[in-house]
Amino acid sequence: MALVATAVASHSDINAEACATHSGGRLSLDEVIDVVAARRDEFDRLSHVPRDVIDLFKRAGIFRAGTPKRFGGDARAPGEFLEMIERIAVADGSAAWVASFGSANVYLAALPLETQAQIYASGPDQAFAGGLFPVQNVQAVEGGWRVNGMWKFASGCKGADWLGVGISTGNGAGNAPNKPRTAVFRPEQVEIVENWNVVGMQGTGSHDLRVTDQIVTDDWTFVRGGTPCVDEPLYRYPTVAYAAQVLAVVNLGLARAALDVANHMSGGRRTTTGAPQLADRAYYRIELAKAEAQLRSARAFFYESTDSVWQSILAGNPVTPDQVSLLRLAATHIAREGADVVNRAYRLGGTMAIYKTHPLQRLLRDAMVVTQHAFLGEGNFDGAGAVFVGVPPIPGYL
Repeated sequence: MALVATAVASHSDINAEACATHSGGRLSLDEVIDVVAARRDEFDRLSHVPRDVIDLFKRAGIFRAGTPKRFGGDARAPGEFLEMIERIAVADGSAAWVASFGSANVYLAALPLETQAQIYASGPDQAFAGGLFPVQNVQAVEGGWRVNGMWKFASGCKGADWLGVGISTGNGAGNAPNKPRTAVFRPEQVEIVENWNVVGMQGTGSHDLRVTDQIVTDDWTFVRGGTPCVDEPLYRYPTVAYAAQVLAVVNLGLARAALDVANHMSGGRRTTTGAPQLADRAYYRIELAKAEAQLRSARAFFYESTDSVWQSILAGNPVTPDQVSLLRLAATHIAREGADVVNRAYRLGGTMAIYKTHPLQRLLRDAMVVTQHAFLGEGNFDGAGAVFVGVPPIPGYL
């Protein structure tokens, strides 16, 4: 892949071009990526991806990728969707992270079909975001539950059509450990508390959510990772494992972008001291080759595991604990290997990479944030090892 271009147009220029060229029609992913690359500084400045860009994602099919075919969606194969997110991440990690929630409609498949029909009444391109933790107790009222509280890490909430929050009804129903019940609301029922101030992934807009005295009925709640009400292959794919995959794959894109930067730096630029250009130095070539092999190896394991489970589902087989574990392991592995590749590229960048304006700075900060997500924690290696040796894994792993 070529080095991702830096921003070449202003916000208004891009908006005008998008409206003039693509008004009302479907977009290719390449067209959307061009917009993302041009506007990524804006996402950081705003601390979210604006709704007009979310609309472009919709027109490229990102937010119908997890929508059931019975409701007009694409219900894309996981590997296809993961490659889409990886490509966006080469242009910008925050935009890819937000786009990854095009898979979140897989969660909504656990809602009653009648509720899903209402969600998709205006079309299959629905953006769902949520802040599930800390899970809040709710009060029983006639016909449902009264919800109050605050929740953290609602990535993409400012561009969402539907928002979810984690609740506990206190009666044990659907309150499985690490699989919280989620209450679904329209955006006007939820307050977004804008407090997202971090070192990387600033553009994800992972603000807090606040709900005050809102009533939700049972048919607008579901258990994350619960039994789906839709009988299509995508909804037999392991839900929580998929949620980890769509986030981890961002680091494959960031790593690819970092190696593109390193390649770009290797020739055509004399160093500050006048020493030979980087491409003429053996250590630079060796380290670059090792990083390339590291990235390609991790990527191959990740997509091979994904495709193996998907083909097994298409063949009519139930998903096994071993398969779920392998997906969790592969996701955790690429999150860390991708971050390590970015760090290698940063070290190769030398003194120039310390400047805030250097592209490796953004890539380094974003990649390190991905590794901190709870779905991708170090404990997953223990969980995978437990499955390999046949002992019970840590709670919530499978």
